[in-house]
Amino acid sequence: MQTTWKGTISFGLVSIPVHLYSATQEHDVPLHQVHAKDGGRVRMKRYCEREEKEVPYAEIAKGYESPDGRTVTLTDEDLADLPLPSKKIIDVLAFVDADEIDPLMFSKAYYVGVADQAAAKPYALLRDALTASGQIAVTKIALRTRESPAVLRVHDGTLVLQTCIWPDEVRPAAGIAPEEDVTVRPQELKMARSLMDTLSEDFDLAQLHDDYQRALQQVITARLEGVELPHEEEPGEAPDNVIDLMEALRSSLKRAKGGRGHAAGPDEDRPEEQQPAPRKRAPVKKPAGSAAAAGKAAPAKRTAPAKKTATAKSATAKTATAKTATAKSTTAKAGAGKTATGKSTAPRKAS
Repeated sequence: MQTTWKGTISFGLVSIPVHLYSATQEHDVPLHQVHAKDGGRVRMKRYCEREEKEVPYAEIAKGYESPDGRTVTLTDEDLADLPLPSKKIIDVLAFVDADEIDPLMFSKAYYVGVADQAAAKPYALLRDALTASGQIAVTKIALRTRESPAVLRVHDGTLVLQTCIWPDEVRPAAGIAPEEDVTVRPQELKMARSLMDTLSEDFDLAQLHDDYQRALQQVITARLEGVELPHEEEPGEAPDNVIDLMEALRSSLKRAKGGRGHAAGPDEDRPEEQQPAPRKRAPVKKPAGSAAAAGKAAPAKRTAPAKKTATAKSATAKTATAKTATAKSTTAKAGAGKTATGKSTAPRKAS
C-alpha cells in the first residue's frame, strides 16, 4: 500500500512517527472523452494563452489572480516552505465523544501505521486509550495544499485519521425543511417506527452492490460483442403526492414484510384506534326438525307432559319447528294434519 503522508502524532510529550495510507478506493468503470463522429480520442492540452502554444507539465505552476486582475505565481518550493506548524505533525488537541462531531464534516479517511518498531508501544497506548474511553481525538493536519481539522479513531484495531472540513464550510440548512407547523399523529409515528424496524431486520451493509456500475459494464460488453443492448423494464412512477399518510405507511409495511416471507393481514399492523369494529353475525337458521331447532323452540322451563305441550305449541308456535311439532301431535291425536292456526287441511268426506 502506497504511503500518502509521513509525519508524527503529537500526544502530549509523546511522539509517534507514523505513515498515512489511503483507507478507501472508489471502484468505477474508466471512461474517457472521444470524438462521437469517429471515436477518436480527445485529449486535453496545456495551452498558454500568452505564447499561444502548448507547454509541458514540468513548466506548470500554481497561480492566484487578485480581484484587481493581477496574478502571482506560486512554485512548489513556496508551498513546501509555508510557515505552518501542522505541516508534518498531527497535533492532538482534545478528546471528545464521537457524537460531538457532526458526520456532515467528515471527509477522507486514512489508515495510520507506525514508521518504525519504536513507535509500536505508544501507538498501542493511544489506540487502547481511545478504545477504553469510547472517545475520538481531535487534531489538525496539513495535507498537500490544505490544512484541515481531523479526528483519530479506532477501526478494527487500527488507528484511522479522518479529515474534516472546517465548521464554517458547512452551509446552513435554514429554509430547506418545511417551515409550516406539521402535526404528526401518534399512530403515524408508531407505524413509521414499525416500518423502520421491519426494514432493518437482517440488514447487512456488505451485501449492497453498485447496480449502476454493473449495468454500465453490461452495456459496454454488448457494444464490444455487437449484440443488442440490455434493457431494464421501466419501474412504475411513484406518486407525486401523499393522499393518506397512514395508508402509505401501512402499504409500505405490508410490502416490506411480504418481501421477507411474512404475509401481513389486512389489519395486522393497524393501531388499535384504527382497527375496524367487529361485525355482528346474523343468526344462523337451523333446518326444521333438527335437535338444535327443537331445543330453541321449547323455552327454558320445566318440561310439561307430552300431550299438554303439543296442545300449547299448536296454539302459539310460529316457526317451522313449531309447525312440525304441532303436525306430529295432531296426527297422533286426530289422524289428520292441521296448520299453525288449528284448521284442518284434509278434504271433507261426502255425506
